[in-house]
Amino acid sequence: MSADQPTVLVVEDEPAQREVLAYNLEAEGFRVSKAGSGDEAMLLVDEEHPDIIVLDWMMPNLSGIEVCRRLKSRPDTRSIPIIMLSARTEEVDKVRGLETGADDYVVKPYSVVELMARVRTQLRRVRPATVGLRLEFDDIVLDSETHKVSRDSKPLKLGPTEFRLLSTFMEKPGRVWSREQLLDRVWGRDIYVDTRTVDVHIGRLRKALTQHGGQDPVRTVRGAGYALG
Repeated sequence: MSADQPTVLVVEDEPAQREVLAYNLEAEGFRVSKAGSGDEAMLLVDEEHPDIIVLDWMMPNLSGIEVCRRLKSRPDTRSIPIIMLSARTEEVDKVRGLETGADDYVVKPYSVVELMARVRTQLRRVRPATVGLRLEFDDIVLDSETHKVSRDSKPLKLGPTEFRLLSTFMEKPGRVWSREQLLDRVWGRDIYVDTRTVDVHIGRLRKALTQHGGQDPVRTVRGAGYALG
């Protein structure tokens, strides 16, 4: 699987439901992590840094609603979209789930097709390049569907790694990414790459972005990492 595929964490204590969800998400092209309890989910969030969480409300010990509350109260995890799954159909339960911080609420039994659409909707908000959207920053345009980049209407030649780096930066302009975060997002968690490799590819990206002139838009933040703009 390519490193720029979004990771979905499925948190569901019913093994059969968990496997069905994982199977369908993988068929849609996502990387999937699975947790069978709220405690395991909390550990996996720290280890895997998922792009989105599909979270069952009713679980023993640490409930889904409590997992949601804890993650949304932490600065490092509050921006991860959470889709809450629940057999609770009352409007008051839905309101409670959303007020706890869930980004969406799906009532069981649900349509798998609808759930996949909702996952993509949330990802479009946090990782637009992975769902084929065109991104723009100043005079730079990146089309993730055609894999083309231009600056000031002039086409730019970028290698695949530089393209993924630029996609990451353009999804969140101004955000400072550490070398470790960029390794995770661009190269993937299963590949060992030295952090200095990030610096090499940042250098190549800068060269590509300024091949027709113009200022270098990539900013080095001393001791922290890199940002676009």
